[in-house]
Amino acid sequence: MARRLSRSQDGRPTPPVRIVHLGLGNFFRAHQAWYTDRAPDADQWGIAAFSGRSRGIARQLQRQENLYTLVTVGPQGNEYRVISSLAATHTGTDIAALLGYFTDSGVSIVTMTITEAGYVRNERGELDTDNPDVRSDIDVIKAGNLNAVRTAPGKLVAGLVARRDAGAGPITLICCDNLPDNGAMLEGVVRELAKQAAPELADQLDQQVGFITTMVDRITPRATDATRQAVQDEQGIDDQAALASEPFSEWVLAGEFKGPRPAWDAVGVEFVDDVVPHELRKLWLLNGAHSLLAYAATIAGHHTVADAIADPVVRGWVDEWWDVAQRQLPLDSDVVTEYRAALLERFGNPRMRDQLSRIAADGSLKIPIRIVPALVADRKAGNSPLGAERAVAAWILHLRGLGAPFSDAKADKVTELSTGSLEDAVGRVCEFLEIDDRDSKASILALARQLGG
Repeated sequence: MARRLSRSQDGRPTPPVRIVHLGLGNFFRAHQAWYTDRAPDADQWGIAAFSGRSRGIARQLQRQENLYTLVTVGPQGNEYRVISSLAATHTGTDIAALLGYFTDSGVSIVTMTITEAGYVRNERGELDTDNPDVRSDIDVIKAGNLNAVRTAPGKLVAGLVARRDAGAGPITLICCDNLPDNGAMLEGVVRELAKQAAPELADQLDQQVGFITTMVDRITPRATDATRQAVQDEQGIDDQAALASEPFSEWVLAGEFKGPRPAWDAVGVEFVDDVVPHELRKLWLLNGAHSLLAYAATIAGHHTVADAIADPVVRGWVDEWWDVAQRQLPLDSDVVTEYRAALLERFGNPRMRDQLSRIAADGSLKIPIRIVPALVADRKAGNSPLGAERAVAAWILHLRGLGAPFSDAKADKVTELSTGSLEDAVGRVCEFLEIDDRDSKASILALARQLGG
């Protein structure tokens, strides 16, 4: 009979909470929690993690004392590791617990994986102060009712207010979402909300709060029954929180930590002066290719990354996109060529079964940062960015109901853009994406017609 995970059997005591994490998703558990678990000082760095939309994962982890199995899925077989770095898990609505951690001087780091939509930004990339939840957060923080905050920026500002009042000292905030210059982005939304809700935090933000810019990379598909069954069959463990990930992992950070941190550098984490080249390499080559596959390859009938990249036609589409990105990346050609080869190996891992439907969500937030900058720059340089234009064309067709199921944080707005004739839809979507070159618009329309049959 399969056993359930427990601390007594695992043999490692629960580490003290010194990190708080927002967004108890699979990627966090396969990436930041995995790095922390492997650090030489892991016994001193427990994580208190808060779920986002799903409450079920927190409850499941609590039932097995916050332990879970990470399955590393290699081309030839699986490797298994029980992750012990989660010291506590909570639902995202447990604001009292969150504020309690912020008032603890032993807590020195807050990380987050809350997706692009979680930062509640407007089209200019700034905090959306017209959003009703943001307005509510401003009002309740002003009134001192910190437990009533709803948004992630509101939770951070409420936590900083509580920390200041408790005299708990400096803290460092780390965004681990796939967003350009994510440290500055995070600082911007936090400062703007604080300016309106708690302007007296200005000195604290200047002197005691660090904002770290990061690049994160590890393909982590949705957890499946097959993964859980493999853990039971091969490890004898009934682990309903088990998840799978690829062997490759990367984490690059830049910025000043205002307090202590785990010895992440001992387990492969890079600390650099400038994340941007690493960030763009990953954002354009990996994430951009993922978006192209999610829209174009699903129209062609593929469901997983591995199946799609095995199709010579789709592989050609990816190469054309990578050619565009490579021309515009501020990196040596050899570096990019090596990374492209590594990505093909990663994409082609047939045992990963990474679903394109997962990657297709929230294209309105992804296409503008993963595809459009390289497209626009390549056109301005006098080139023909066919690979980038195909990705935009495929996304327009996705908005019109082709390919992967549609799910988007800006669903009402972007579906309206895609109505009417295909030519009209291309025009409106290009305006939304700030693509104003006539040749690009004509190319996108032609490619959309080809892809759509």
